[in-house]
Amino acid sequence: MKLLFIALFGLFATSLNWMGDFSQAQELAKANHKQILINFSGSDWCGPCIRLRKEILESENFEGYASNNLLLVRADFPRQQKNQLSKAQVKLNEALAERYNKEGKFPYTVLVDENGKVLKAWDGFPDESPEAFVAEIDRLKK
Repeated sequence: MKLLFIALFGLFATSLNWMGDFSQAQELAKANHKQILINFSGSDWCGPCIRLRKEILESENFEGYASNNLLLVRADFPRQQKNQLSKAQVKLNEALAERYNKEGKFPYTVLVDENGKVLKAWDGFPDESPEAFVAEIDRLKK
């Protein structure tokens, strides 16, 4: 019975809301005094980006923590035609990269406070468990 409940819960559980507009995330962060985690990704070509998403950002541990403590922004830079973003979203992603990822690193993950000040950046795949990743973010909480 317990396994059935867990399986059904998994089917209906919603994944985290990754925003595409940093300015909207920042407004919410200021109103709710939350940090913002920005993930620069090449979702359809960057192996470490895909691994980061699957192993850490979609982990139960991270999702549980993030749902209550973070606002999430994904700046995706897909290459395949079928995955192309709207021109408006491309513009938002490019502006965000100009501010936080000028070197164009992938994956690149940045934790900022509600004012946009960088608290921590991870260059590449963080070689740690989801639990350690969450603990690191939690230590930087104000």
